[in-house]
Amino acid sequence: MENIALIESFSEFKDDKQIDRVTLMAILEEVFRNALKKKFGSDDNFDIIVNPDKGDLEIWRNRVVVADGEVEDPNEEISLSEARKIEDDFEVGEDVSEEVKLMDLGRRSILALRQNLISKIHEHDNTIIYKQFKDLEGEIYTAEVHHIRHRAVILLDDEGNEIILPKDKQIPSDFFRKGDNVRGIIESVELKGNKPAIIMSRANPLFLEKLFEQEIPEVFDGLITVKKVVRIPGEKAKVAVDSYDDRIDPVGACVGMKGSRIHGIVRELGNENIDVINYTNNINLFITRALSPARVTSIKLDEETMRAEVILKPEEVSKAIGRGGHNIRLAGQLTGYEIDVLREGAEEDVELKEFSDEIDGWIIDEFKKIGLDTAKSVLEQDIADLVKRTDLEEVTIKEVVSILKEEFEE
Repeated sequence: MENIALIESFSEFKDDKQIDRVTLMAILEEVFRNALKKKFGSDDNFDIIVNPDKGDLEIWRNRVVVADGEVEDPNEEISLSEARKIEDDFEVGEDVSEEVKLMDLGRRSILALRQNLISKIHEHDNTIIYKQFKDLEGEIYTAEVHHIRHRAVILLDDEGNEIILPKDKQIPSDFFRKGDNVRGIIESVELKGNKPAIIMSRANPLFLEKLFEQEIPEVFDGLITVKKVVRIPGEKAKVAVDSYDDRIDPVGACVGMKGSRIHGIVRELGNENIDVINYTNNINLFITRALSPARVTSIKLDEETMRAEVILKPEEVSKAIGRGGHNIRLAGQLTGYEIDVLREGAEEDVELKEFSDEIDGWIIDEFKKIGLDTAKSVLEQDIADLVKRTDLEEVTIKEVVSILKEEFEE
């Protein structure tokens, strides 16, 4: 009965970790075999009988009877006189099976057994969690904010599994409080030691794609395909969609009446501006659509270098570039082409780098960051707007404008 009582005391871990009885017994056998190896040098001559229904475990040691004084290996051999203490009719050469009580292993060994069992159950538990979440990679998952660190938010799901949402995987406008429910995709799952590290992301383009699947029935049903998603998290995104059914307008279906369908997605992403674009294999047309809301005059492609020169009217240039250069950057990522914006009449323009003798290089770079690389492109902008869009002082911008204006004065 002492074996049963000890096994029952070990079985408390089963309830804590929701591990099934059969698996627990398999782990127990492994743990006890390790203990036998340590105490007796080998477990080859031991039988461990596990009864998962009763929660019982028996250990039997098998030894061969040898003549008194001829025992060479006490673990595998037993003297005739010792054997006859078990049963008085044993003879030399016969096999003796003797039950080993757990208490015979000693108090220290039993304590070690318990620690080893805890370790093995945790290891098994972590393996199950790893496999579970590995299958969920790329899928949307919801968990609750447990505590907030400087570089990450720690979430717990309903099963108590820890999920990490690093700062660089969050949308810049994200703000969480303890107890908030947070949605994101399971971006990666790795084993660090024996513990799974589950990383969630809300900044990954795949999160936006999965939100389309979740919120738009035609995407979920496969009637509309999301061809590609590019994002600047919290700022702007472009989503190329297509339908193999000519009767379905993929853009209209995704946006909905007055934006009703996409509104929930925009709100989830911190009011991220989302452009939904009809996909096409016609690259000229695709680039034109990708640069929306700007209206393109003409496009010249170089397929070898994957560059596109796009001609626009001067008033369309700022639309094509977008705030902070976001629109043109995303259009390039969506189409796979590096896009150069040229203005109609650009042959009369002068590149900013030509003014490097009069204007410091770092100032020229500030203008380039927002897509302004020629004299006229700067002169077409409002000075107050340039102050907002660059890190330059108003007085500096006025000096640059004055220098550039001189170039075009008679």
